[in-house]
Amino acid sequence: MTVDTPARLLRLLAMFTTRASWSADELAGRLEITTRTLRRDVTRLRDLGYPIASTTGRYGGYELGAGGRMPPLLLDDDEAIAVSVALRELSVEADPTLGEAALSASTKLRQVLPEALRDRVDALGEVVVGVRHGRPRRSMDGDSRIELPNLMGLAMCCRRAERVRFTYRDAADRTSERRAEPHRLVSLGRRWYLVGYDLDRDDWRTYRVDRISELVPTGHRNTPRETPDAGALVSEGVAVRVFETRTRVRVHATSAHAAMFIGPTVGVVEPSPPGAETCIVTIGGDPDWVARYLAGLPVDFEVLDPPEVRDELHALAQRLLRHVT
Repeated sequence: MTVDTPARLLRLLAMFTTRASWSADELAGRLEITTRTLRRDVTRLRDLGYPIASTTGRYGGYELGAGGRMPPLLLDDDEAIAVSVALRELSVEADPTLGEAALSASTKLRQVLPEALRDRVDALGEVVVGVRHGRPRRSMDGDSRIELPNLMGLAMCCRRAERVRFTYRDAADRTSERRAEPHRLVSLGRRWYLVGYDLDRDDWRTYRVDRISELVPTGHRNTPRETPDAGALVSEGVAVRVFETRTRVRVHATSAHAAMFIGPTVGVVEPSPPGAETCIVTIGGDPDWVARYLAGLPVDFEVLDPPEVRDELHALAQRLLRHVT
């Protein structure tokens, strides 16, 4: 197969970024060219500003040195998607200076992506909802690595409003077959969630993307229905529904003020009644953890239930008093 010179030069550059050094015979063999043609290609790259060093002798060869002009980005599809997602998240969460730079870089990257890949990246951007995560309550359990083809497949089906089938593994390691109408993908820290309407359970559900396998788009359109706030649904699940013990607290602050220091993945803040200076917050978790979390709040509060949390707070207060008397 004949490869034109520009394509061959880009391939040669990509090879230099994967290893510290190459022998001339290795490079020529991989590129299917003669060593004479290789020398000409290396000269062309040097003329373009790439500092390619060469050594002679038995163990001689070529390597890409430090400095010189920045080579073009040589990204495979997965890397391009990862960079695009990271830049978009940074453009939203970073300070204005970094955020604007990230947005500019994201726009430039999109312009040079192949059309098919650009369509996949756009789909991900259209259907992803980001949720800020509050104070962590426990370490990540197990391996939460996602399969990028699954994530992109779900993004395309969310965008097309197309039903899917997949195998799902729950927290107890049980597997089941699911039929769902995908709505949105939610990014939360290191985790990704699918929010969709479960056709067999007749209700909206959240699914961890890393627990989804054998994804199959069905070609059938979603049924038009009222959709939930995907970010709020995932936040409530992480903050409350996964825990057996749920604590209700009256916080002496408006809901807007309370939401500034109680993250959506820590507690569900109910709207304050008109004119009220308090709000109700529901927090899931073991009583000792909830007590320690509440003790760190910058406002007054009252634990409404359960009594176990009040007992833990009392014990915590007694323990602290012993250290100051």
